[in-house]
Amino acid sequence: MSMPKFPDTPDLTLEDSIIQVISSIAMEELALSHILNAEGEKLQYTLGTLSGVNSSATPPTLDQVLEVNGSVKDMLSTVSMNQMFLLGKLSAAMDAYSKIKKGDS
Repeated sequence: MSMPKFPDTPDLTLEDSIIQVISSIAMEELALSHILNAEGEKLQYTLGTLSGVNSSATPPTLDQVLEVNGSVKDMLSTVSMNQMFLLGKLSAAMDAYSKIKKGDS
């Protein structure tokens, strides 16, 4: 079995690499904001309050509302854990960036 081949990596400085890490964190934050928005819309749809959606269906039962609420709660918990990891990652990247900037002086 042969090893996988990866594309050539561009020449990056340490500063460029740290900036790439910080940019990736920003993109993850953007993705998480879309997830949170979708979860809010899921609740609005379930409750029949999502604007632009004509809901003529029967109202959800209490069990259905609780099921959707549980799903949203689980997603919010997962997003919260992800936020903690991203905070640690950002803190480490900012510390490294600060150290190389001090070294440039």
